[in-house]
Amino acid sequence: MNGNSATAYSLMQHTPDTVFKVAILGAESTGKTTLCRDLAAHFECPWVPEYMRIYLQEKWDKDGQTCTWEDLLPIAQGQIELENKLALESAQSENKYLFCDTSLFELMVYANWYYSDCPTELTQAALTHHYDLILLTKVDTPWVADDLRDSPNARDAISTRFEEQLNHYNKAFQSIGGDREQRVHQVVECLKDFT
Repeated sequence: MNGNSATAYSLMQHTPDTVFKVAILGAESTGKTTLCRDLAAHFECPWVPEYMRIYLQEKWDKDGQTCTWEDLLPIAQGQIELENKLALESAQSENKYLFCDTSLFELMVYANWYYSDCPTELTQAALTHHYDLILLTKVDTPWVADDLRDSPNARDAISTRFEEQLNHYNKAFQSIGGDREQRVHQVVECLKDFT
């Protein structure tokens, strides 16, 4: 299954040295986007939305179709292009932090979860991209249905898979849970260790 014209996609990560980049990963409906928004508001800095949701919502609205194998690399390229653009803008605006609602690592984990495979170029990029801090959201928020979510009963299993994969590839991470205020406080305290 590997392939998908991978050479047509550029997944290079470009992060200015002055930007401290935080990736927020986790199972669906575990508060990743909310945490990104809250942290960006707290630090008065930008955040990178999850491009997969933008891409797939448009696909759903237009054709009523969900994600397929052929969507993986276009989604990956859209995500990294958005991340690179906002990282550059952050550096130019002298913002210290950039919070990323997902990364290619998450897309890789989901590709293997749903398809038991992942495009080679996506895997290579996911494993080489660097984040100064990786956060994994706990499954302690209510599941909220929408057009794209499909696994209300698999969140614990998917969260465990994230932990296993992060540990397998020696990607240090911090688990974040609690209500919105508690989550922001945990991240603020965690970031003190890096400054």
